[in-house]
Amino acid sequence: MDSNVKILNTVKISGSILLTIGILTFFYSSFVNGYSNLTGISIGIIMGAVFIFLMGVFFVATEEMLKTADKGIHLVPTKKK
Repeated sequence: MDSNVKILNTVKISGSILLTIGILTFFYSSFVNGYSNLTGISIGIIMGAVFIFLMGVFFVATEEMLKTADKGIHLVPTKKK
């Protein structure tokens, strides 16, 4: 469980840093400079931050389910005729 918390905290911190950089870059490109190329890059950074966060949460949830899978009800597959 300790490794899951470490992974989740790492993903949370890195995702929030990237999201902050992406939002600041988006505001800078749209309000201050008006560069359309920088706007696309900032949207890409924001989408990357969200993707990293979701993949990290999915990884932690999958690992937790695999650890607790032995405690559940085991279903025996039926043989086809």
